Amino acid sequence: MSRLANKVAVITGGNSGIGFAMATLFVTEGAHVLIVGRRQVAIDAAVAERGDRAMGLTGDFADPATHDRVASWVAKRFGGLDIYVANGGVNTIARSDLVSLEEYETQFATNTRSAFFGVQKIASQLRDGGAILLTSSITSSKVFEGHAAYAGSKAAIEAFARSWAREFKERGIRVNVISPGPVDTPILSKLGIATADRPAFETAVAGKIPLGRLGRADKLAQAALFLVSDESSFVSGVNLNVDSGMSLP
Repeated sequence: MSRLANKVAVITGGNSGIGFAMATLFVTEGAHVLIVGRRQVAIDAAVAERGDRAMGLTGDFADPATHDRVASWVAKRFGGLDIYVANGGVNTIARSDLVSLEEYETQFATNTRSAFFGVQKIASQLRDGGAILLTSSITSSKVFEGHAAYAGSKAAIEAFARSWAREFKERGIRVNVISPGPVDTPILSKLGIATADRPAFETAVAGKIPLGRLGRADKLAQAALFLVSDESSFVSGVNLNVDSGMSLP
């Protein structure tokens, strides 16, 4: 089944984790996918694994100039875009009193500013009837220790999505949000969790998840596919929690 046949998609942060799973599934479903990431080596590896319908572009999400380059590239290569996924992000876990200005600025620049200007810059290339998807987190509504700055940066993009769902309605462009719970991705290592500590960490987290296990990136990708495909053509302005019910009170 080719639910995205001949569609053109851009995924920021598409070289690893949830973004990579999205890129993989979108290509499988027939889309041409531009993966945008910060590291050339990672981008090259991701593109090589996905075949000739995957392409890569390196740049800093926090810099609006990167999004200008993305829009220009899409215009020249494909003449337009059908799907835009603002997925790139970072998380630094720390109590609010220990968050440095640099850590705060980095999270809001990478998670929030990048999503805003990514959509602003690509809007002229989005075809009428297209789809925008923003990756948020259940931390925006459920409190986790040490996540205040990260949660704030994600809550902001959910507010963007609600506004954009109305702003783009005349063009038939749908705007939705996907909010993952804990997912087994490389970001766990980046958060400073040692390999030896992973089993204990995963067991502790899984105990707080209704289904008793961490999420998988491919399952998040399937939810994303629904939100960007015609199967959700009457869905706009929603925030879909993909967390096994962890965000419930």
